[in-house]
Amino acid sequence: MQRPAPSGPPPAPVAQRLVIRYAKRGRMRFASHRDIARAVERGVRRAGLPVAYSAGFSPHPKISYSGGVSTGAASEAEYLEISLTGACAAPDVRDRLDAALPDGIDVIEVFELAGATDGVALEASQWRLELPGIEPAEAARAVQAFLAASSAPVDRLTSKGIRRLDARAAVLTLELDRRAGEGRDAGCAILRMVVRHMTPAVRPDDILTALGHVAALAPSSPPLVTRLAQGPIGMAAAAAGISVSGTPGPAGSPGPAGPSGPTPPVAAAPRPPAQGAAQGQKKATCPGAEAER
Repeated sequence: MQRPAPSGPPPAPVAQRLVIRYAKRGRMRFASHRDIARAVERGVRRAGLPVAYSAGFSPHPKISYSGGVSTGAASEAEYLEISLTGACAAPDVRDRLDAALPDGIDVIEVFELAGATDGVALEASQWRLELPGIEPAEAARAVQAFLAASSAPVDRLTSKGIRRLDARAAVLTLELDRRAGEGRDAGCAILRMVVRHMTPAVRPDDILTALGHVAALAPSSPPLVTRLAQGPIGMAAAAAGISVSGTPGPAGSPGPAGPSGPTPPVAAAPRPPAQGAAQGQKKATCPGAEAER
């Protein structure tokens, strides 16, 4: 029996696509991806944004997420794409959505995708790991042993059983934050790394497991993991200040090579805004914005 077609008018066409960079801070780092998605959908409704919906019997808001951080990790660079049925000013969307979201989910910037341009290119991430109970000298020895290894296999339990990953293959840079031995950070080593996005994904906890295998590194309590930035591998590392140039790869080989030498790490912003960015440029405000205020 053929299923009847949905009744009612077709959904309004998409007039604008926006990319939103947001942070996941404080207690919200323990929120799952599904929790974050629910909070964002509620925030979009409260902000009065003209979000576009899919067609069919169960229409859903056209909001997609790219490379979400795992539960328990904080982030300064999460990205989502939202489709709207009316043109909105990027600064207006940023301010109204940020005010409508719960504490710990903070909108940092909004920019528009022009025409049929693809979304942001998220090829690598910068991470910061705070390791309680680990002295900086101990962490430095572990980092040196990890970078000298030709591979660093780790096992991860997945829904399809045990899967073996090579944590070393994903790491573009790994270094000790020299400030960790001073002040309040004494006795707590801090690592910074740039990790390539792979399939399956190599996560910071996989790299920490590998450090335990190669150098018996074991923090006294769970580490605090924060994603500092993500984007294309070929952009300059303005956020983390890490240089890939000269960083040894597996077994002392040169760093991962791009078209013109060693690949620099990723920057905080995925690309320059295509049209109206969240700062500076003015456009028409969202339909219904004044009524919401």
